[in-house]
Amino acid sequence: MSSPPSKTQSPPAPEAKSPKGKEKSPTPAPTSPVADESLEPGDLLPGAHWGQQELDDDLDSTLGSDAESSTASITSSILQYRNFLGRTYHSDSVTDGEYWGPNDAKANEMLDIIHEVLVKWFDGKLYTAPLKKDIQTAIDIGTGTGVWAIDFADEFPDCVVIGTDISPIQPSWVPPNARFEINDAMKEWAYQDNYFDFIHIRWLNGTIKDWPALYKEAYRCAKPGAWIEHFDANATWHALDGTIPGKSAVSQWGPIWKKLGGYLGTEFDMASSNIMVDGMREAGFTNITSEFHNIPLAPWSTDPKLKELGLYASVAVTHDIEGFLTYLMPTYLGWTQKDITNYSATLRREFREAKIHFGVKWRLVKAQKPLDA
Repeated sequence: MSSPPSKTQSPPAPEAKSPKGKEKSPTPAPTSPVADESLEPGDLLPGAHWGQQELDDDLDSTLGSDAESSTASITSSILQYRNFLGRTYHSDSVTDGEYWGPNDAKANEMLDIIHEVLVKWFDGKLYTAPLKKDIQTAIDIGTGTGVWAIDFADEFPDCVVIGTDISPIQPSWVPPNARFEINDAMKEWAYQDNYFDFIHIRWLNGTIKDWPALYKEAYRCAKPGAWIEHFDANATWHALDGTIPGKSAVSQWGPIWKKLGGYLGTEFDMASSNIMVDGMREAGFTNITSEFHNIPLAPWSTDPKLKELGLYASVAVTHDIEGFLTYLMPTYLGWTQKDITNYSATLRREFREAKIHFGVKWRLVKAQKPLDA
């Protein structure tokens, strides 16, 4: 959905309750170290490297959100979005954690484009788990704009589909078997034991501090025989047929997120880590399978499908580069708005030129709760 946050109307909920968020204080920013311009592979350039450049790109890095009034089930405090450098972010009343992604219209459009890329990658399929057609309950963790949950509800009209998120940015016109709830997945889930037939997680790298705890909650709430499917990516981009120039904006994307992950205590390179496999196994899931996928990030391939996917992916990333950076870069690395604007413009130019044949690694992990659990 590409519309800004709107009211949600939900059918009656099953036996579940929404957790109560706690107020939190802003996280103090660490002092940014002065980076050395003598660059080694994987080193991070200072923001001033980009800020001191004079670029012709006329970029508008701000786009606000115009949220309307809350419904009876969503208190007004949840819609009291934080504003930071012209972007809006989730309310502090929802979560104790620090989520860095904006929730305004431009960010939501990017999420919808990413959804299209990932569905196209799987040839129109929303899932790969061997689901039965008569499943009764499913949940999408970190649903974002809710487009996956809506499409899944259309495909399974007799299944109650719940999408959870920390921002009420989902549309109000949804299938009658779908609804959205404001829940923090990092807290105890507000659902009864053995409830869901399918648990879906997609693209949450860099957002969860304690994945083992989340998988344990998923295991508790899954029915015996239920499936969990998690598809996640690396933040580090890789060249598929050569090297990425050391001081290019593309080469800096990975080091940026590695540095930020150290401050946040989160993992951004989910595909390369074993977090998903190890976490599911530790929680008690069995029949675990894992497979890697390499999705191009620019239309450089000679293969028609990969070329189209690369075009879609490049549109998705370049649509809102500033949205990835606006909160974290000034807060943790001391970048100025000009640094962010110039880096974003340079990255967009490198995407347009398509001279660097690069992509991003994704990992698909599926598992099942034992029937005798």
